[in-house]
Amino acid sequence: QVQLVESGGGLVQAGDSLRLSCTASERTGMGWFRQAPGKEREFVAAITYKGANSYHSDSVRGRFRISRDSKNTVFLQMNMLKREDTAVYYCASTRRSVGFRTSDYDDWGQGTQVTVSS
Repeated sequence: QVQLVESGGGLVQAGDSLRLSCTASERTGMGWFRQAPGKEREFVAAITYKGANSYHSDSVRGRFRISRDSKNTVFLQMNMLKREDTAVYYCASTRRSVGFRTSDYDDWGQGTQVTVSS
């Protein structure tokens, strides 16, 4: 089981930026998902094991960027935040090359709250 620890959430205003971090106990394919109150958990971004390929949902493409360092930390840089980005953000680990569905992922972090006010 991969252990995941997230950090970086908070309360910001619309148009601000935040960077989320997720440190894993081992290096795997990684993804970020988010869940707003009353809604299903949705895919945000994913990055492959070596970091050569990354993917972003239509709703965040051009504003968010997933990246990873040479060790076991994955980042989600979030720019031009909107109220609709308000959610609990989760990082997740997959033994696949990459995944876009919650069922593609094997282990999950505890989540970090991102709240965007107008």
